[in-house]
Amino acid sequence: MNSPAEIPYQSFITIDRSSEVSVYMQISNQLINAIQRGFLPFGTKLPGTRTLSMILAVHRNTIVAVYDELLAQGWIESFPNKGTFIIGKDQNKDVAVKSFKKNHLENYPKTTGFSFKTSNILDNPFEYSECEYIFNDGIPDVRLTQVDQYSRNYSSILKRKAYKIGQYNQDGSEFFKQNLSQYLNLSRGLPISKNNLLITRSTEMSMYIVSEILLSAGDTVLVGELSYFSVNMIFQRTGVKISSVSIDEDGINVEEVRRICEKQKIRMLYLTPHHHYPTTVTLSAARRLELLNLAHEYGFIILEDDYDYDFHYDKSPILPLASADTEGMVIYIGSFGKSLAPGFRTGFIVAPENIMAEMRKYLGIIDRQGDILMEHVLGEMIAEGEINRYLKKSLKIYKERRDYFTFLLKEYFGESIDFKVPSGGLAVWTEWKVPVNLMKLSKQCVKDNLFIPKTLLYQNRNLTAMRLGFGNFNDHEMKTAVEILSHNIKTISE
Repeated sequence: MNSPAEIPYQSFITIDRSSEVSVYMQISNQLINAIQRGFLPFGTKLPGTRTLSMILAVHRNTIVAVYDELLAQGWIESFPNKGTFIIGKDQNKDVAVKSFKKNHLENYPKTTGFSFKTSNILDNPFEYSECEYIFNDGIPDVRLTQVDQYSRNYSSILKRKAYKIGQYNQDGSEFFKQNLSQYLNLSRGLPISKNNLLITRSTEMSMYIVSEILLSAGDTVLVGELSYFSVNMIFQRTGVKISSVSIDEDGINVEEVRRICEKQKIRMLYLTPHHHYPTTVTLSAARRLELLNLAHEYGFIILEDDYDYDFHYDKSPILPLASADTEGMVIYIGSFGKSLAPGFRTGFIVAPENIMAEMRKYLGIIDRQGDILMEHVLGEMIAEGEINRYLKKSLKIYKERRDYFTFLLKEYFGESIDFKVPSGGLAVWTEWKVPVNLMKLSKQCVKDNLFIPKTLLYQNRNLTAMRLGFGNFNDHEMKTAVEILSHNIKTISE
């Protein structure tokens, strides 16, 4: 190809005049892209500014700006009386230029040119739907959150001088940790200081950090016979062996834990004692003490997940195992602000100081920046007592919803289901006493605009159950959802 003008520039340079990106930058970026992918080989002579402006139907000054940009970035060089060339050796130029006659510039590659590990364990288990009514496993209603108040607090902090907010390090806002440690001391009986706290983005991040530090391939982890699937996925990723322990009306079977410990080495026991996930039963006080003694005797870690501690209605909640731990065997994981707007929620880990130092190293790698502004807002909400006022108000609403939801379950299903009114939390564990194909029921309900994710369905030879969240429904929505569920139970049973 003798003339640089013969290169079909229009085949790989397109101009969007409605774009916010300037025309000269659009052309510059596409020329660079062509160079990087080998469609314009090193040493290729580019057309003069007048010629290229005519080819692309733009003003000559635009092409002058393009060449200035390419020159500034080091892609081209100009020689007096010779022209402008792409920097580099003139290798295989003719072959590459001729390929333009058959091929346009390729899109971004669809596959990698290298191999990598894949994991079925971490496949996303969550489902999504456009249905108007959706059962979840116990998520608060974002419509109840005082977004305006949070926004004012956030805006107020943004206007302050940085030194008034404090410096951020990979361990989080010192102001927030100080207030959160005092809050956990008063509300959950945890005699801790800010040095025992690690602030994370979520429960899942907390679990990941704990697993990376404490678990190795081949370790044995005990979980409830029914347990939180997301946490199990994190455990399995580390290559541990997961063994299940039966659950009854008083929580995890402690005698079964003892028998397992007598036969093999156990590294960790994961449990949700406040309201076991998914059955919502509370671990009895006697069993809590027994587990602490077993952990000390056999040397296994207790990983305590208090995912919904703030939601209790009928009586004061039983204090966490961590509040009675004197031997340093319990790692306590929780969430703060779960009843607040999603952007104002955070996770945390409570542990002895020596392991906390190691956890900070991992947090510094995966979340060094953090969110000092959001944490400062939460710290002020604690310091000013606003978080307690909001919880008191929201708990009243959620208690009323729990009572109405359990009333509807009794009214529409009667003796067909078995459930206990939960003392806290935002979900009801329901066991069916009549034959029901839950997957078929879920698919049928979608036709009537009700979505029941498969993660809420528990069915095997001995069990047919559902974990049904009520917190996200108002009374009208709740009744409609139960009516749809009842109607489709009858439909698939006919």
